[in-house]
Amino acid sequence: MERQEIFGRTELLLGQEAVAHLHELRVIIFGVGGVGSWCVESLVRSGIGHITIVDFDRVCASNVNRQLMATTETVGLAKVDVLKERLLAINPAAEVNALQAVFTEQTAADFHIETYDYIIDAIDSLKDKALLIEMACQTKARLFSSMGAALKLDPTRIQVAEFWRVKGDPLARALRNHFKRQQRFPKRKFQCVFSDELLKNHERPVAQEPATTAKPANGTVAHITAIFGFTLAGLVIQDATAVFRQPQHSRTPVSHQ
Repeated sequence: MERQEIFGRTELLLGQEAVAHLHELRVIIFGVGGVGSWCVESLVRSGIGHITIVDFDRVCASNVNRQLMATTETVGLAKVDVLKERLLAINPAAEVNALQAVFTEQTAADFHIETYDYIIDAIDSLKDKALLIEMACQTKARLFSSMGAALKLDPTRIQVAEFWRVKGDPLARALRNHFKRQQRFPKRKFQCVFSDELLKNHERPVAQEPATTAKPANGTVAHITAIFGFTLAGLVIQDATAVFRQPQHSRTPVSHQ
């Protein structure tokens, strides 16, 4: 199937030059769970041609309620492997690099994040998330980050703001406190997807998911995590194609490399 057939509707909206530009971009996303899985599918459906997905976990039963590649048939399989198969079924011409790995201080250099145009943070672990933000802000890549998507129900309260202007989100607050304690701050501004809604879990215990770090399980629903992910993807597509929405004489695509 020709690429033009797959992305014809996208070209109608963005134009042929913009779609060609999207095909050349390199994007890496850390965490392909409830938020990241929807984000990466949207990116591939939008024509991003080179994408790296990073996640250490395997699909478990409690993922099925909100994660794109999680079904009763994929439980036990590596998330990145299942997701890669789906992404290539959408666009066989895409270059999809699936890494079953975790971003930590020990492994950070292995990902070569400086080689990407866009870095998407959908990490849960506070320490690793802070490190990725700090390192991403030292590259020329554009960073977009997801704050906490758990304990939310109202889709109309999901919004975008610069990190230091995020309000009502416990994860953003914890990250800011972390940076202040370490006296090490992101070297530039970056946008975040967040919601200021904060509900409470019911008392009924939820089975703990296998994870790289032990953490309490919080209630989540698919429409919230998906909107977080789609919003992240939208930020990438808007940013990458902005130059093509300017007058013809100023159309000079700028790589973040």
